[in-house]
Amino acid sequence: MMDLHTHTRYSDGIGLIRDNVSWAEKRRLKIVGISDHIHFFTPGIFSKYVREIRTVRDESEIVVLAGIEANITESGPDITEEFARELDYVIASVHEWFGEGEWYRYLEYVKKAIIDENVDIIGHFGNTFPWIGYPPWEEVLEVIKLAEEYGKAFEISARYKVPDLDFIRECVKRGVKLSLATDAHRPDDVGKIEWSLKMLKKAGGSEEDLVFSELL
Repeated sequence: MMDLHTHTRYSDGIGLIRDNVSWAEKRRLKIVGISDHIHFFTPGIFSKYVREIRTVRDESEIVVLAGIEANITESGPDITEEFARELDYVIASVHEWFGEGEWYRYLEYVKKAIIDENVDIIGHFGNTFPWIGYPPWEEVLEVIKLAEEYGKAFEISARYKVPDLDFIRECVKRGVKLSLATDAHRPDDVGKIEWSLKMLKKAGGSEEDLVFSELL
């Protein structure tokens, strides 16, 4: 199986790229992605990061993908075309904190990421809803429909336990791709995708509903 959201010392994780891959191998994953936070990178450090992922990939028993986690800002995701073309995928996540009742701002941010051609996956969708409020289902459905139109995916986050089952079920129904993700910041958390996999199966999904399913 897969874990496409993991962090290393290149951002706020504590392990090396090799450490994350080693734990992915121990947990018998078929795919692991390294997706450090974009705001830690200068162009020079980014080039080193991509080179190191490729080196570890060549030495690994499993598929190792080069990713990044971009921030969704008011003006859209902070990922450049120059960075994106060097990567296998880009996760875009909302990290800004909104006030109570401002779920509509969160959704507007996500929509901006969905229509951005450099973004592939929306990270931990809805993790702040318990604090900013839950949007009406009709509004959430519009987000899923937009992802369907633009061919974007959502991660099933084992760390934040989002999105909910109805959301995942709707994605499966509409052919919106999903990814399994731990958002691990420690190497020994890489591959702990049991919750994500359980939710995928509960929603009636299978490997074919995942991004990079051709590599599984």
